[in-house]
Amino acid sequence: MYKTAVFIFALCLCLLSNQPVAAQHDGSDPLLCAVVQVFECEANGECNPVSIETAVLPRFINVNFEKQEISATEESGITDVSAIRNFERIDGRLILQGAENGRGWTIVVLEETGNMSATVSDEDVGFVLFGACRKN
Repeated sequence: MYKTAVFIFALCLCLLSNQPVAAQHDGSDPLLCAVVQVFECEANGECNPVSIETAVLPRFINVNFEKQEISATEESGITDVSAIRNFERIDGRLILQGAENGRGWTIVVLEETGNMSATVSDEDVGFVLFGACRKN
């Protein structure tokens, strides 16, 4: 009887360890995203790394799902607030889209890790950003 109980307990532990971990970034809590790398791409197809300051983008971005908006943190000096016009959860990713000041933007956050990529573009230039997000 003891061996059977130990076997069942061990089997349950094995089954539990194979269960997927709940998503850490599922859109239920606000996020703080940090931009780490920025690439500027021109219409001729040439892309080059640039500083965040050159791209005039904030280093840190607040994502407020309740208010359906993104904004820069106060330290950046950028005061624009942009509405999240589209928000979807697809295949373990948060996908947010919007437009502001003649530019369209998209942010993709991997729910499990918080890794982020984003694009900001207009008719002349596009920026590709990489970084990470955490619950705020």
